[in-house]
Amino acid sequence: MMDNFGQRVDAHTVRFERVLPGPLEKIWAYLVDGKKRGEWFASGELPAKVGENFEMYIKHSDLSPNKSPPPEQFKEMDATGHRATEKLLALEPMRRVAYTFGSQHPPESEVEFVLTPEGDKIRLTLTHRKVPDRAYAVNVSGGWHAHLAILQYKAEGKVPPPFWEVWKETEHTYEKRY
Repeated sequence: MMDNFGQRVDAHTVRFERVLPGPLEKIWAYLVDGKKRGEWFASGELPAKVGENFEMYIKHSDLSPNKSPPPEQFKEMDATGHRATEKLLALEPMRRVAYTFGSQHPPESEVEFVLTPEGDKIRLTLTHRKVPDRAYAVNVSGGWHAHLAILQYKAEGKVPPPFWEVWKETEHTYEKRY
């Protein structure tokens, strides 16, 4: 049985895996279609070419029709949402997409999503590289854990619980695991 928790691969890399219901085209759309990606993570249209910048927008409380208040440290960000300009690093249709992450708060890290068909299911591997330190790894892992849980619900055609409720369930888990 697959562990849904992210793994700290090395001092600067965290990795998550999820097995999602297919077809491949549906899961790919959740990664590259700005509107679909906005249903579980951050909206924003990808640029036409690798190497170009694009804007992403996220408001965590909008990821589910069900609501719960954000933790105190995220109240201001959640009230207005968050915009970030990132750079597309790789785009291999139906297989792989990668972009910078956290460009507003250097050092900039990188996120890669790889899809691998497994029968009628799709394995999603998310790798977050160039993580500067343990505290950052703990922070982004809690976020990715919650975002991927929302994606799982969406891919299964279910209404997800509130983002912050999912996040709070694992708030201290990564602190202990890493």
